[in-house]
Amino acid sequence: MAVQTIPIYTKLIKPSDDLLDIIEKYASPQLRKGDILVIAETVVAILQGRIIRPENVKPGVWALLISQFIHPDGSLSSPFALQAVMNEEGTLRTVFAFMISSLTRVFLKRRGDFYRLAGKQAALIDDITGTIPPFDKYIVLGPRNPEKVVAAIKKRFGVEAAIIDANDLGRTQILAATKGINTKLLLRVFKKNPAGNADEQTPLVIVRKYVPKKTYHAYDRPGISIGGRGSYAPTERRSDHQYRRCDHEGLPFLHTACSP
Repeated sequence: MAVQTIPIYTKLIKPSDDLLDIIEKYASPQLRKGDILVIAETVVAILQGRIIRPENVKPGVWALLISQFIHPDGSLSSPFALQAVMNEEGTLRTVFAFMISSLTRVFLKRRGDFYRLAGKQAALIDDITGTIPPFDKYIVLGPRNPEKVVAAIKKRFGVEAAIIDANDLGRTQILAATKGINTKLLLRVFKKNPAGNADEQTPLVIVRKYVPKKTYHAYDRPGISIGGRGSYAPTERRSDHQYRRCDHEGLPFLHTACSP
């Protein structure tokens, strides 16, 4: 099924804002029946106040050690971000995930086990510089209770809703989605991250089924030419066997078909 994506520009969203009010102001005027409203997970987290100044985090021994083995492009290469994850998911779980993932990476040549085992926050956290100013000075945790958030959106606006974590590397994760959503299709749509990954300020995206404009061919049905010979659009019916069309000079004339 073909779909179109409509990124919605908003003001700079702050923790003092309300998500439903933001949707009401910026997205609601464009929403139609059958649409899916997708919200960036970082914005939901910011609205929930899930932001931490790094100077308020004191990395422990395990955070200092494990962060040295994380790829430098990852948020958890920062001991401050890693400690924030440990505070959320537990130090024991994080250390266990590190040990097991080290073994599976060496002996099974498998990557990504650390993030799967360390808990949801390990994959969702954004270190400093991971978001737009002024939140590039904060560690941003993943949102809480995303299922309740999408349920509240559907109840108020009558459309399906989802919270997605996506980036420009094609990594996409659906945190929560209402029951009427084809999640496999939504993941494919967001592989290209239509919301952007920089300072676009488009944290809301409407996903809409794409319905192409109909083009009618000669003698299909009554119509007027929209593209020269053989291309017709519907118009007022004159009789069962009469059609309005245009010749090469674009002059309209009546034509009686040889057959219905």
